[in-house]
Amino acid sequence: MHPQHFIACDLGAESGRVMLGTLDEGRLELAEIHRFPNRAVRILGTYRWDTLRIFDELKHGLRKIAESGAAPRSISVDSWGVDYVLLRGGEPPLTTPYHYRDARTDRTYEAAVTKAGAERIFEETGIQFMSINTLYQLVADQSERPEVLALADRFLLIGDYFNYLLSGRGVAEESLASTTQIYNPRTRDWSRELICLFGFNGPLFPGIVPSGTILGPLLPEIAQESGLETPQVIATCSHDTGAAVAAIPAEGDGNWAYLSSGTWSLIGVELPAPLINPAVHRANFTNEAGYGGTTRFLKNISGLWLLQECRRAWTAPEYGYEQLTGLALEAASLRSLIDPTCANLAKPGGMPRKIQELCEQRGEPVPETPGQITRCILESLALTYRAAFEQLRDLTGRALNRLHIVGGGSRSPLLNQAAANAIGCPVIAGPVEATAIGNVLAQAIALGAIDSLASLRRVVRESFPVVTYQPRRSQAWEEAYCRFRDLSKQPS
Repeated sequence: MHPQHFIACDLGAESGRVMLGTLDEGRLELAEIHRFPNRAVRILGTYRWDTLRIFDELKHGLRKIAESGAAPRSISVDSWGVDYVLLRGGEPPLTTPYHYRDARTDRTYEAAVTKAGAERIFEETGIQFMSINTLYQLVADQSERPEVLALADRFLLIGDYFNYLLSGRGVAEESLASTTQIYNPRTRDWSRELICLFGFNGPLFPGIVPSGTILGPLLPEIAQESGLETPQVIATCSHDTGAAVAAIPAEGDGNWAYLSSGTWSLIGVELPAPLINPAVHRANFTNEAGYGGTTRFLKNISGLWLLQECRRAWTAPEYGYEQLTGLALEAASLRSLIDPTCANLAKPGGMPRKIQELCEQRGEPVPETPGQITRCILESLALTYRAAFEQLRDLTGRALNRLHIVGGGSRSPLLNQAAANAIGCPVIAGPVEATAIGNVLAQAIALGAIDSLASLRRVVRESFPVVTYQPRRSQAWEEAYCRFRDLSKQPS
């Protein structure tokens, strides 16, 4: 069989990429064709996404692929969850879509949870409570701009919106819909109970399709503009974490956990069905739809967002991630710790000072230099992973004995070794581009080039190297974990 080409458009909160995957004799090669920055745009005191610019960047990447002479079979877009675009008829967005870090849900979240009852919401959705969830964003729309919401005849989540612009078919892909806290994982449909309770307009919610649904050919106008003629548009896992988890290079007994490490840290296990009970609710874990009808049972916690925000603050000089890692290695280990999940750290701006103030408040040595702050962030994240890993063992009853780390964070030897030390089991790091890999190979399954999720993971293992970090347990890490647990019990 000749090599087969597939396009993955992978949108993250810091950057977007257009990737070309080539599958040949059971091995995958991945090439980055176009990369562009992606971050919140500040408009009149709000944080928004510039979706029209993003779409223009995606089309630029498609043109570059056409110019290379490749003839891709298909294309798919994945993105972060929860954010959405409001549409009416064939019009472009009614407004510039909000960024999940906008403060508007701070004003509506508690009232919405109180109205419905936390137990009722969790029983209906199995989703972790976060003020950024789509449910609370729609409640904010009801409260603060009802006239815009009344004009809309549907909403599309970000990845689904770009698949719609490419194919003309506007649907909700299941893995992305499951992040909204308006999706019922038992019925695998929107929660009609919550839609009725909050008074949402039912037609606003698009039809849900399974991961790997072929939407149709690339629209003629996009084909003409890009020079690509034949690719099908496929809703693979439109949620980036769903695609990344599909590409975990795991095998064996199932006693493995995963960590998708990027702007967010998403740590969990793959289950055959949702796990919804009071203990899971108290631990604030989530049940999101995974590829092939699986459940991504996980906790969504803060990740490299903290370091990304520090880099934005350190403008003179500008620091790259490798340079910051080098400076962190020169700093003392486990000197300063924070709880990365503190609410004050979730908003943009002034991150180095926020971290220093948090250390002052909690009686921790204050990190002064970029190296000390970087080490504080990475080691605090590792201890957060340990807490979540122990909860995973308790909640699932699985004898977890290894952690797969994928995504941008898997590039960091310091973070990976700290995670192994903290958790006390091997960490297998890589592949970095798990999201794009999962996106590409889910397309390959949809078009019959490979036959199953197990085969997908076999291709990943045979195509991309990983690095294993063995734990180096010490009394210092045990004492640090005790300190960390005390910090995390204090009010944020």
